[in-house]
Amino acid sequence: MAEVLSASAQTLVSAVLIEPEAIASEVPRDSGLYAWWASPSILPEFDGPAHGSDTSVRLVYVGLATNLRRRLQGNHMRRSGQSTLRRTLAGLLLDELMLRTRRQADRVVLLDQDEARLTSWMTEHLRLSWCIHPSPREVEADVIRTLGPPLNVDHATGPTRDVVVAARERYRHSAD
Repeated sequence: MAEVLSASAQTLVSAVLIEPEAIASEVPRDSGLYAWWASPSILPEFDGPAHGSDTSVRLVYVGLATNLRRRLQGNHMRRSGQSTLRRTLAGLLLDELMLRTRRQADRVVLLDQDEARLTSWMTEHLRLSWCIHPSPREVEADVIRTLGPPLNVDHATGPTRDVVVAARERYRHSAD
């Protein structure tokens, strides 16, 4: 990790962690960045940086939203068709959770009951932090480059990137 973190990166790694069930009551409707965290034992092949105040979890993914609550609650916790994080997790967990997919228009999505199972898995194993930012798109790439969340493939390098790309491909082809 870079020696000096940007203000947004520092806020994400030190912000209070919440359980996904608390999104509706705790996450604002403002624009900003969000970060997903997991215990190293949950996704052992992905070693992101530790959270600033809870070193039992590691960063796995960073994203942006014009409305944090809507993005997190409506997309990440419900529909694989609109969440890169969910599609990536589904690709990594296809066998473990016995997830099934289907084609819907131009996308591969999980069957409804499997969407629910992935949501349950995320609720049990992931934690979340966020920071409000008026223009999150302007800082997202820098935050991702600085923090190196392993599931953000666009800014990743090395063997971790290869595993994530393969999982996404596997998910994409699972409905063929």
